[in-house]
Amino acid sequence: MDFGLSVEERQIRDTVRAFVEKEVMPLEPEVLRNERAGRPGIEPEVLRGLRDKARQMGFWGINTPEEYGGAALGPVMSAIIAMETGRTFVPFSFGGSADNILYAGNEEQKRRYLIPTIEGERRSCFAITEPGAGSDARNIRTRAVKDGGEWVINGEKTFITGGNEADFVMVFAVTDPEKGANGGVTCFLVDRDMGWKSEPIPTMGQWGPASLVFEDVRVPEENILGELGQGFQLAMQWIGQGRYMIPARAVGAAERLLQMAIDYAKIRKSMGRPIAEYQAIQWMIADSQVEIEAAKWLTLNAAWQVQQGRDARHAASIAKLNGAIMANQVVDRVMQIHGGMGYTKELPIERWYRELRLLRIFEGTDEIQRRTIARNLLRGHARLGTIGE
Repeated sequence: MDFGLSVEERQIRDTVRAFVEKEVMPLEPEVLRNERAGRPGIEPEVLRGLRDKARQMGFWGINTPEEYGGAALGPVMSAIIAMETGRTFVPFSFGGSADNILYAGNEEQKRRYLIPTIEGERRSCFAITEPGAGSDARNIRTRAVKDGGEWVINGEKTFITGGNEADFVMVFAVTDPEKGANGGVTCFLVDRDMGWKSEPIPTMGQWGPASLVFEDVRVPEENILGELGQGFQLAMQWIGQGRYMIPARAVGAAERLLQMAIDYAKIRKSMGRPIAEYQAIQWMIADSQVEIEAAKWLTLNAAWQVQQGRDARHAASIAKLNGAIMANQVVDRVMQIHGGMGYTKELPIERWYRELRLLRIFEGTDEIQRRTIARNLLRGHARLGTIGE
């Protein structure tokens, strides 16, 4: 086994790290000031400027096929890059990408939706979660009824990432109630000007999801993404393919936070000695390092399985569960090490604390990941004692 990176891969990682440290991290104080004043943390034009600067350096479409102008670096490097961008709470990501299921569109749909999204001319959102169907995605109630050459959609979606900013949505609706999820759910590409509306949902962190409302929204037949009745399979493909990216960002955040704690422990004195000399502090630092390393390799293993074309859903669930819990434990220890200062808004730790709490909820709660892992083992879909199989 070779756990090392090639010279080229190390260069990519180091270049991304330098870009984040030089161009992105300096924006953190401004983001904090804006957020605490009730304003958006960073303006869209600033993010566009960062993405354009990154594009000039060759960082565009990290995991986008070369035929669409992307770098096609693959899942493993995508995870490593996510670890680097996860080191800052500035909501930055490299441009030139699109939701993986948009590649399932026909040539006309790719022209109208996929390519403009890759180029940053359009913004999409993925809408399956409903007020009564969160983790139980099979229980969605949004309906689409055929009317001539159109489908009429009625229903509500909730906690939709990017729903306030998107100009089109990939929405999942029941088209054949008798068939259930397998064969009765269809994905539609629906432009905002077709009539759906969005409302922001306030949260304890800076994640700004939306609720989407569809009232007699008429969608032409040609806007079905994929095949009629096969939407649930597309949804699971979307959810499963990128789940390892969540713990990847968690690893980056946890490493940044742990370094803050190490630096602080060396200069903060208590009873005449730096607190770094006390075993209680040392154990918190050591436990955090162990947990970060475990999460890192579970995440890279899941990404590697995706890259090999394997069914990585089990590995991704393990990585997501472990990474989300790890990040919350680490940020809690970092706040403890900083004491009262960590609890204030003078430092960004409380901001990280609120943001990282989301990881245990969205894209599959801890409980859903445990259910998936246990079910796979009990049903024989996954086996113990395997390596690279």
